[in-house]
Amino acid sequence: MPLRDKNSLSRDGNGPSGICLSHLLSGYTPYLDAALVHPNPVLYHKLQEAKHLPITEQDLQYLCEGLEGRSGNPVAVLYDTLLHPDADRGFEFPSVLQWRLDKRHHIPHLILGKSAPGGAWHAMEGSMLTISLGIWMELPGVSYRDVNPAKRRAASSNRASPEEIVSYYQNYVTLMGLQRNFVENTYVTSVQRLHRGLWEVRGYQQLQGETHVPFSLFAENVVLATGASDSPARLGVEGEELPYVFHSVRDLGAAVSQRGKSGPASDPVLVVGAGLSAADAILCACDHSISVLHAFRKRADDPSLIFKQLPKALYPEYHRVYHMMCSQTHLPAPVTNRGANPTVPSASSALLPDYTSFPEHCVLSFHPDMSCVLRGSNGVLRAVKVSMVLVLIGTYPDLFFIKEKGQYLGLDSSRPISCKHNPVDINPYTFECRAEPGLFAMGPLVGDNFVRFLKGGALGILGSSALESCHTSSFLPLAYLLLTQA
Repeated sequence: MPLRDKNSLSRDGNGPSGICLSHLLSGYTPYLDAALVHPNPVLYHKLQEAKHLPITEQDLQYLCEGLEGRSGNPVAVLYDTLLHPDADRGFEFPSVLQWRLDKRHHIPHLILGKSAPGGAWHAMEGSMLTISLGIWMELPGVSYRDVNPAKRRAASSNRASPEEIVSYYQNYVTLMGLQRNFVENTYVTSVQRLHRGLWEVRGYQQLQGETHVPFSLFAENVVLATGASDSPARLGVEGEELPYVFHSVRDLGAAVSQRGKSGPASDPVLVVGAGLSAADAILCACDHSISVLHAFRKRADDPSLIFKQLPKALYPEYHRVYHMMCSQTHLPAPVTNRGANPTVPSASSALLPDYTSFPEHCVLSFHPDMSCVLRGSNGVLRAVKVSMVLVLIGTYPDLFFIKEKGQYLGLDSSRPISCKHNPVDINPYTFECRAEPGLFAMGPLVGDNFVRFLKGGALGILGSSALESCHTSSFLPLAYLLLTQA
């Protein structure tokens, strides 16, 4: 297999994390544009001190001092403010970076993934829109609007469809000349450290039909850029394995396409969760005239709900869902039988025709007759009949290919890796795993779920001292191995 000819490599869907790192590893080098002034005077003064050096060779920790932003990783905030100065204040200033292609900085590498460049965006529902503005989805050096001409006339508030994002990322790879760094239809099955500090990465590439071609690669460094959507979070309640219980919005689309399974005449669909995936499922159901029951643990007015953080003008569809969550709540009839073994009352008589929310409720159990038992914060139980259930309460990365499933890499090594609650513990300026020298992580694995900020991982990795030998030690089998496959 021709993978042995390269010096670096990546793991899942060939998404934006892998693309960004490939861009920098290919020799694209960022310098301060002498013709532009950054609106942050303190940062601009620091940049002027070493303006003859590329950003990747400057002291990133020094540049990050005093910066604030929506990422917990300081280099991510730095890179974002260099690419989109004052974006959080609503401004659309040009990037202060000037890009030069310097072959001396080129580090041969590969990105391994299951799909073509674009990552998880290939699998997203076509009618959905990005949470981030379209321009915040763009990658360094290529304007999103230049690649998507239809967006040039649009205001900066425009969001993008998955199809537009995939098209942009694929065009980006072509325009930057990165195609040869990406290998599709690849699956990593094992990553382990050998003696002498090298990593061995095993897997296979699926060719036409069911032909699998195994490979084995050796690298001095490995980068984990696998994203966060490998394994859906589960409730862990009785009956969750029943065939009408699903964990993906795509399953609702499949049910809608199968006439008779879910539709206007069927029992309601129960959606569990209060995030954007749950909202997407509700919108899909409502658009197909399917009645929805919506159960979530928090109060409808809980300030931590994601809807509270989204401006109405930019996200009208999500505020439509939030309005229903608050205004179309279940009104239970009084329960008089509160003995030791009360009969679970049916909630059907109090349901609204299109949507009914159950705030501060959790699922107690699912049953073979397609009934579900919900429990409210006051302990009252309610039974509902459904046509299907969508449990949309988050996802976890699947690091099965690393020892202990990567658990030892987390901030809390006693718990599984969770992008929100237990991310990979890294050096915040180099993105190297604290528990494993030579292993790096970026993107959702370190808490950066938005494309706008995951780009910072590439800058941190390029600026790390681990790369110093990569330009000269050509005898190494691989300098870097990027793992992006989900």
